[in-house]
Amino acid sequence: MRHRVKGRKLGRTASHRKTTLRSLTTSLLRHKRITTTLAKAKELRTFVEPLMTRAKIDSVAARRYVAREIKDREIVKELFGEIAEKIRERNGGYTRIVKLGQRVGDAAELAIIELVDYNEFESEKPKKATKKKEKVKEEEKIETFEEAAVEEANVIEETTEEPKEAETETTAEEATANAEVAEEATMVEEKAEETSEENVEIGKEEKEETEPKPEATGNKDESTEEKNSEEDKK
Repeated sequence: MRHRVKGRKLGRTASHRKTTLRSLTTSLLRHKRITTTLAKAKELRTFVEPLMTRAKIDSVAARRYVAREIKDREIVKELFGEIAEKIRERNGGYTRIVKLGQRVGDAAELAIIELVDYNEFESEKPKKATKKKEKVKEEEKIETFEEAAVEEANVIEETTEEPKEAETETTAEEATANAEVAEEATMVEEKAEETSEENVEIGKEEKEETEPKPEATGNKDESTEEKNSEEDKK
């Protein structure tokens, strides 16, 4: 029976369990958040937080103590540098465990273990707005709404004025086109009248040429009568 026995064996031997916790510690300090089983997360919390407390005091003894458990030098530097500055004002409770439910394969309970100071969503909580700020925001919204309405009205007026100008331009163009057409029609009519007058004159000339001249016939008759009279005298 395991009454009041501290710690979890995790189904491993002592050496295997220690290497598992060391690897989970390095991955947690590197990524600031990992997903594992709930039993490992709870056991990892008891292993990591004492190391983080030691890292608050930057000394040779503390670095040697931490280096026994964490074999990555870069992670040790980060722990004594950036991470130590963030957790300096916090007295314990450096990690948070969030349950995720059971795993599909073996129904093991999963959980997320993360560093509290690196959770951006929790650290950046929205501040409560006072009543004055809310009133100011409402007034700004009303002003912006009124400005938007005025701009829309101006745009509508501009759009209505533009077609009128276009209509006047089209009417002027139509008037000039009609005037040009009327001038062309008058020119055609004048040309037709001139051609008709010329045809009439040509017809008259042809008639005069074809009709016999009365003077020429009268002279011929006189000449024939004189010849006949002369013959009678003879």
